[in-house]
Amino acid sequence: MKVKTILMLITLVAVVSDTMLHPFYPQFFGERFGFFSSEHVGYYLAACCLTVMVAFPFWAKVQKNADLFSLLIYTQLIAGLLCVSIYWIDHIVLFWGVALTMIFFKGSYLLIYPYIMQLDEEDEHTSSISILSVIVHLGAIMGAFIGGAIVDFIDTYVVFFIMAMGDFTQLGVCFYLKYRRNVKSIVHEEASTQQGFFHIKKPIFMIGAITMTLYFSTFLIRPFFSVYWEIISEYDSKVVSGLMYSLPAFVGLVALWYNHKFKSEKSSFKQIIPAIVLGIVGIALQGSMIEGIVIVGRLIYGWAIFQLYVQFDVIAFTLSTPSDYATDYSRIHLMQNFGVLVSSMIAGFTVDLFSIQMTFWMSIVGFLLTGSFFLLGFNSYLKKEEEEPKLTTANA
Repeated sequence: MKVKTILMLITLVAVVSDTMLHPFYPQFFGERFGFFSSEHVGYYLAACCLTVMVAFPFWAKVQKNADLFSLLIYTQLIAGLLCVSIYWIDHIVLFWGVALTMIFFKGSYLLIYPYIMQLDEEDEHTSSISILSVIVHLGAIMGAFIGGAIVDFIDTYVVFFIMAMGDFTQLGVCFYLKYRRNVKSIVHEEASTQQGFFHIKKPIFMIGAITMTLYFSTFLIRPFFSVYWEIISEYDSKVVSGLMYSLPAFVGLVALWYNHKFKSEKSSFKQIIPAIVLGIVGIALQGSMIEGIVIVGRLIYGWAIFQLYVQFDVIAFTLSTPSDYATDYSRIHLMQNFGVLVSSMIAGFTVDLFSIQMTFWMSIVGFLLTGSFFLLGFNSYLKKEEEEPKLTTANA
């Protein structure tokens, strides 16, 4: 099996283990610790985002002077041990401390993404990014199903044993790649002349800022969607709630097939605005509080989000260079997670002060801002693409 394929499979394992509790944190904190506050869930999710914001750039910097697979062996071992220890924790403060430390070490697996991009030729990036996006979607589906089944039928804390198994699986695969396949990190000669982490190229900063707004908008409706569904639905099942939560992920699988079967002649730049418009329609339908319409909105929204995530990543790697992939991606990821952090906090306050439904309307405003920022930031790129066909026709 190719190294790239193996890395994609362990990314799937990582996503599954990381997302099992995501739809059910409001229920988890209520059942385990007696905390039923929406604000508390928002604070915890924001703290998780802040931890990843710090962790990914940190591990990207460490990896410049270390072999990737050696680093992952140690970090996933520590993450797995911390994850197992959570089973015996019944104090909320200790839970926060151990869980966030675990997330810090787990965050090192994100280095696999830019590493896969380094293995690719530039014309293969769209295909790899699409597959990785589907892996994230598929992982969310599997995670939501497994998490929902555990919350419904078993002790919630069993989730942490399953999560630890994911970490130990990653550890084993990295050990295999390093010592059995002798796979080494890719080193680029030009990497030694790189400037400081916060010396960001303007196009990379613009992508980071725009996707920060996008992630803020999409994550506004995530923390309490399963609760929202349980309010409007006649089905009293965490498994069904998990299914509805992960419905956009199913759409991502279809979108991957469609994109591969019917390749668009439009550039990534030109596909952004139509996807944003589609996303706004999907969000508005989800806020209707009518089961059938919410499902239709969820499907439309899933299609739009898949296209946006893929095309923005394609643009990001197009504007970067192989030697800067890990650093630039960690910069963008840091900004995206800042959007998630703020979104998580605001979502909790919004639900407490207004209603869950309000998060959908706020998300629409965020999508409008995302589209506006994109047009302002990349107007010159769009104009350049419009002019190129005209020049080609004139020269012909």
